[in-house]
Amino acid sequence: MTQRLFPFLTILLAVVLLSSCSNFQKLMKSDDVDLRYAGALKYYEEKEYEKAGVLLGELLPLLKGRSEYEKANFLYAYTKYHQQLYLESSFHFIQFGSTFPKSQLVEEAAFMNVRSLAAESPNEDLDQSNTAKALTAIQDFLRRYPTSTFKDEANKLYTELSSKVEFKAFDNAKLYYKLTKYNPQYYQSAVIALANFRRDYPSSKFSEEAAALRIDAQHSYAEQSIESKQKERYQEVIAFYENFVDTYPNSKYLRTAEGFYDNARKAIEKLNASQAAAATATTTQQ
Repeated sequence: MTQRLFPFLTILLAVVLLSSCSNFQKLMKSDDVDLRYAGALKYYEEKEYEKAGVLLGELLPLLKGRSEYEKANFLYAYTKYHQQLYLESSFHFIQFGSTFPKSQLVEEAAFMNVRSLAAESPNEDLDQSNTAKALTAIQDFLRRYPTSTFKDEANKLYTELSSKVEFKAFDNAKLYYKLTKYNPQYYQSAVIALANFRRDYPSSKFSEEAAALRIDAQHSYAEQSIESKQKERYQEVIAFYENFVDTYPNSKYLRTAEGFYDNARKAIEKLNASQAAAATATTTQQ
């Protein structure tokens, strides 16, 4: 009974103190660890996370070895999260798991590390390095806690973050295609980049567009090539088109792709005729 009353009495004492004068400063100067801890809990409950975090941060070394130490560490990490200091909260949630590996709160701490890293993920058009870290953390979490109560939310976060990485990868691949307007030498790079994107993200919603752009880029690459390389490169256009039709028979890009296919066939016929004429002329001269 006494153990149950103790937290209530210390919080009550903190309420009295906090309702008087210079509440926060008085707690900061107090030598009463229990009173300061109760004050930190009250600030936390009132969602004054900055004050709660300052108090808890100073109390942690003083609480070491006491029963309150575990909860103080856990709440301290949460104060960082609630202040949107996500890299700091990530660090402290990871540290909590290392310090208290047998704690009942360790699973939640691991998930809050995931949420912290996910919150640091930028808009999809920006560099996605932080997003990649969050995805790795989610995979680690689901591997460690496959039946977690946080499983559904973790999977939802993974889907959301994956779409960002996928969009950025497609944007990067498409960049080479855009650069061809300024320098035709980028056509080959565009073909390779778009092919790599489709290999890395075979189920992507951007895969169809990437395939269509690859036909376009390959056609232009063939056109820009020296005559001795053109036939081979136009044949690639035809191969890309045939694969495209098999994969996306109802594509909205089909008519455009057909135009490149027809041009490639005509170009090959013209090259074949030119080569035949040249061979005939050579034979006649002999």
